[in-house]
Amino acid sequence: MISDFFHNIFAFDSHSPLLFTQFYFWAFFAFVFAGFALLQNKILLRNSFLFFISLFFYYKTSGLFVLILLFTTIFNFFQAKRIYQSGEERRKKWNLLIGLTVNLFFLCYFKYAYFITDVINNVFGIQLHIFDVFAWTGNLLSGKDKFDVSNILLPVGISFYTFQNISYLMDVFRERIKPVEKILNFGFYVSFFPQLVAGPIVRANEFVPQICKKYHLGRKQFGLAIFWILNGLAKKIILSDYIAVNFIDRIFANPTMFSGFENLIALFGYSLQVYADFSGYTDIAIGVAMLMGFYLPKNFDSPYKATNPGNFWKRWHISLSKWLQDYLYIPLGGNRNATFATYLLIVTISLIALILSGNIWIGSAIVLILGSLYFLFYKYPEKRKRINTNLNLINTMLIGGLWHGTSWNFMIWGGLNGLGIIVYNFWKKGDIYKQTFFLISLSIFCLLIKIIFPSPVFNIAVVWIGAILIGTSIRLLHTVTHGKHSFQYLGKCWAVFQTFVFISFTRLFFRSGSNLDPAESNQIAWDTAQNMIAQIGGKWNFSHTGAVIYEYRYVFSLILIGLLIHWLPENFKRRYRLSFAQMPLCAMAVVAALLIFIIYQFITADLQSFIYFQF
Repeated sequence: MISDFFHNIFAFDSHSPLLFTQFYFWAFFAFVFAGFALLQNKILLRNSFLFFISLFFYYKTSGLFVLILLFTTIFNFFQAKRIYQSGEERRKKWNLLIGLTVNLFFLCYFKYAYFITDVINNVFGIQLHIFDVFAWTGNLLSGKDKFDVSNILLPVGISFYTFQNISYLMDVFRERIKPVEKILNFGFYVSFFPQLVAGPIVRANEFVPQICKKYHLGRKQFGLAIFWILNGLAKKIILSDYIAVNFIDRIFANPTMFSGFENLIALFGYSLQVYADFSGYTDIAIGVAMLMGFYLPKNFDSPYKATNPGNFWKRWHISLSKWLQDYLYIPLGGNRNATFATYLLIVTISLIALILSGNIWIGSAIVLILGSLYFLFYKYPEKRKRINTNLNLINTMLIGGLWHGTSWNFMIWGGLNGLGIIVYNFWKKGDIYKQTFFLISLSIFCLLIKIIFPSPVFNIAVVWIGAILIGTSIRLLHTVTHGKHSFQYLGKCWAVFQTFVFISFTRLFFRSGSNLDPAESNQIAWDTAQNMIAQIGGKWNFSHTGAVIYEYRYVFSLILIGLLIHWLPENFKRRYRLSFAQMPLCAMAVVAALLIFIIYQFITADLQSFIYFQF
């Protein structure tokens, strides 16, 4: 019936959010683009149309949480004006503080309520329970028990639009931009639907100037937009969804049912999955925005080509990395010094980690690390600046971990990435001969420990240190031969491999903390991580490896092909991107139709949401 048809179009269905991979989205975008074409150069009408369309898009994704988006949009619009018109510095800072507090309240309430409740219960030995004030208010206004007050649901994309609002307030406070004059224009900036629910995080000073420009789309830009959309769909459906549903999700659901080899491949495969999923979303968002004449920032730069952890974070989720650098790392003191907030933050996070872990070994490690820092700080005053820089860095990475979720495993993931960057920064300044001797000694020591105290963790440590020793030995050969042989290129390849393995290992903790009810995520995530480490570091039975490879031959082939494409030289990728963009329109249409046909052969029975919707 007609009423059912319109109900399906306009009603919110929590089991079927509006996704880029649905036909419904592309029908929706066709309607949007038609309306946009009529209003393209009537700036205020165009932006108002896109603002209300974006609200509808968010409603179809998150239901009544659109009211939270609407409230924060209105609040930040007027709060930025108050900051700008404050006059004296003190009032300006006070209004900024109010703006930051309100934005962080909503973020913390929806994202960290379980986390904060767990900490309070552990510290004071009480049993507080979650109570959703917004659900209770909805029940009160409707006069019905329509909403569950015992469970707080996370609005899709709240982290992304909250960070955009904070960057807007900060940029107005720092006088990088003036406040947007019209609320409909500002609403369009905050809620622009291609990047609303999973980024990239758009800076006000980068995007606001675009919203008042007349529409222009050149022939080359049109071709590039189509390329990015097709590229994103291929990444999401062929690489991410197919390998997840047919292999990775099975392993992570019950690691002990699979061999160490399968667990290890699942770990490497997940690194490809999460990249293909997130960068695939970004590619589609960039393409859709470009068709409407808007340009979103680059969010990925072949991150698995990174030669060290620090370089990786300059290539991965670039908009978040830069946001954390500008609005957290630098205000904490950056690479200049430490502030009171630096020490308060590291102590607070350490105490939270100790409380949540409930593990004496982890607690002892935290105390040992803090004690060592305290000793170095006062024993070697000349190194204080370097220590302060590293403290600010580790704080930033830990907060980055907590931004992704409230699981203890996300803290481990963020901390490991921070430690990886710090260790590399110290290591790269060392003497190659001393490094080689140290690694040989450490390898022998770990081997003895493994023999005396057999453990999967020590098995993994021996292999990993051996891999680092090989890379260092290649650098040593390059030094000894005075660079006359091609050891430098080989060393770079090995550095890329080492970094990929390190990042993939940290993703064990990232993936284990994902897709879980916050009320039980900590224990389940920790158990999953322990089980996978036990399988990977345990004794392998190679007699079944051939059968496993044959059984999952299509999945393994896709993982290998995906990584090989990722590692192709950037110049080569740029050439085939431009070649597609400059094709005659008829040829482009034929190629696009063929690619869409191939892509949708891989589609799974149930469309998979984008991983970063939950963050």
